[in-house]
Amino acid sequence: MQPRPNKVFWNLVFVGIIVAMFSLVYLSTSRINYHWNWERVLPYIVNVQPESILAPLDGDIVKDAKGKLILQSVAGDELMDLSKFKNLHVSDGDLVFEGDTLAERSQWHLGTLSKGVIVTIQLSLLSLVFAVVIGMVVALMRLSSNIALRNLAISYIEVIRGTPLLVQIFIVYFFIGTVLDLERFTAGVVALSMFTASYVAEIIRSGIQSIHKGQMEASRSLGMSYPQAMTYIILPQAFKRVLPPMAGQFINLIKDSSLVSVIAITDLTKAGREVVSGSFAPFEVWFTVALLYLILTGSLSWAIQVLEKRLAVSD
Repeated sequence: MQPRPNKVFWNLVFVGIIVAMFSLVYLSTSRINYHWNWERVLPYIVNVQPESILAPLDGDIVKDAKGKLILQSVAGDELMDLSKFKNLHVSDGDLVFEGDTLAERSQWHLGTLSKGVIVTIQLSLLSLVFAVVIGMVVALMRLSSNIALRNLAISYIEVIRGTPLLVQIFIVYFFIGTVLDLERFTAGVVALSMFTASYVAEIIRSGIQSIHKGQMEASRSLGMSYPQAMTYIILPQAFKRVLPPMAGQFINLIKDSSLVSVIAITDLTKAGREVVSGSFAPFEVWFTVALLYLILTGSLSWAIQVLEKRLAVSD
């Protein structure tokens, strides 16, 4: 009987390795005399800076008959009711000019990086849906007894998997996109879907072939047609087997989506480049971008694990 591992010891080893890695990063930045400025990154995630309320024209700050502060023009017309603002910078009797700050209003809005995360999620979700649909069709073509369909599927898989995704994005956007008048976002979805579908097709094909042939023969002997047997018997079993490799491919899809920034789609990676040029905090920005990608991929991985457990219970 093997001895049980000392959990406390190995957890301490894990913590020690993590601390050593962060210490190495800190020492590296210290050697190049780099000063961390994380506060510069926060407004690019969620901007909570108050909005300044400016005077539209020259005028006076006076109280009306109800005792409310108003901005009154030189001609005596009411330009703005200031009683609704809490953080006033003016008081009764002040003379203001066009463009002067009258008050501040609390607000918040998503920063550049958060907007980039939303675009990345949209790209990934749409590409994932189309990749699964295309991959399923190509996988069934790959297994078809029709020689033409099978050869078309093999050619598609080999060409797409044998060329870099970056090159495919350029071809889709500059060639196909020009002919079909595709927008940047649409071209990005098309390129990502086609690329991911080639891998999904092989994953689904291997899952279907892992099911014993007797399952199909038994289904056909019960009077089911080939599509019915595939839909109700083979594919549900194959889905459970291919879920882990499919999850890995979907995680790769999220990371691969960063390449669409080369065609000026403001995803998370392009947003990171824009923030670096405006904040002059490259290390902080790219560490934040990496963390945001990790949150996206980690959330997907967790969701897949939950689905796996539920499917295992249903067996």
